[in-house]
Amino acid sequence: MTKILTKYFDAEPKLHELETYRKLGGYEALKRALGMERSAVLEEVKKSNLRGLGGAGFPTGLKWSTVPPEDKVPGPRYVVVNADESEPGCFKDRILLTRAPHQLIEGLLIASYVIGSKDSFIFIRGEYQNQHDILGKAIAEAEQAGLIGNNILGSGFNCRILLMRGAGAYISGLDTALLETMEGKKAWPRQPPPFPTVSGLMGRPTVVNNVETLSMLPFIVNEGGAAFAKIGVPRSGGTIVFSISGHVEKPGLYEFPMGVKLRDALAACGGVKGGRKLKGVIPGGTSMPPLMEKDLDLALDFDSVRAAGTFLGAGGMIVLDETADAVEVAHNIERFLTHESCGQCTPCREGSNWSERILERLLEGKGQPQDVVNLARVGENITGKVICALGDTIGMVLKGYIDRYPDDFKKRVTPHG
Repeated sequence: MTKILTKYFDAEPKLHELETYRKLGGYEALKRALGMERSAVLEEVKKSNLRGLGGAGFPTGLKWSTVPPEDKVPGPRYVVVNADESEPGCFKDRILLTRAPHQLIEGLLIASYVIGSKDSFIFIRGEYQNQHDILGKAIAEAEQAGLIGNNILGSGFNCRILLMRGAGAYISGLDTALLETMEGKKAWPRQPPPFPTVSGLMGRPTVVNNVETLSMLPFIVNEGGAAFAKIGVPRSGGTIVFSISGHVEKPGLYEFPMGVKLRDALAACGGVKGGRKLKGVIPGGTSMPPLMEKDLDLALDFDSVRAAGTFLGAGGMIVLDETADAVEVAHNIERFLTHESCGQCTPCREGSNWSERILERLLEGKGQPQDVVNLARVGENITGKVICALGDTIGMVLKGYIDRYPDDFKKRVTPHG
């Protein structure tokens, strides 16, 4: 299968070093991009059908196109890398940052050139100390080689890259909460519009993309948008990297063409551990309702997975075998979401706590006949009534597990409460 981001992971243990990365053709895409009109690079990104791989799946070229032109909105504009990987089940950014930091830096510089960003940022999860240090060394290497700073590769383009560390807040994985954090405020999501591309960091036009999305850009510039689009499926080009964990024989990082069948993805990691029966697959991190055995032939791309009632998310695939209890799984997820709720929206702040308490009662053997109905009602009263999508997941997760595994919930209810 075609690999883009992890192609040299097994063959090159020193891929994180500038010398090795350049030996493999690194920064040639940046050189090529700087010799093109910015609009031409943008056009290749549009042709590629690259979509945001951090969870939203929004077309990358379309997002960039919403940045107002400099003649209409003069002044600074920014590109921010969202490396605040905090979704349970997701660890691909951590490995991409560890093994291929220059791949991200090159992609960030290409995006910065297109947008006109002279100061670009990498916002990294606070717990990623090792990755922060690796990135810092890679940035220093690139600066010394004239790849970051003033007059990059003699092109006249200037761009600095600054590292910023988060403080462990799950909510900072959302773009507008991340920007609030960068400005020294509470990590409270903003209510759009305006969207960040119009008014983002410090009120300036800002593009926020995640690590995997920007790391795809060197391939797109070198090979062309059409070649990237051809690898995937219509409307979703290229490849996707999955962090696969849970009840599988070989957990780890796997890269597949966009649209790979769920069955084939599971086969690549050795199938369900111990040969047990599959109960469910969380496709994109714990905030996503699970897929089931009937979905094994589903194509894993944004549109197909959404049509199946869940989301591709950030590719944090968690496999559940027949021994998993849906009530226990839902409780574990809801407990996390309750703890990480930023508290800005009342339905999320209060509803997450209610759902956790009801699930605890079910697990303690004190379930009442109306508990499952009330769980569903709590979820309905949160979804669509909060500022951010992360709040919506509280209701979506509840509904997802209740609808897919009703028997697991029924057996937790005693006849007389």
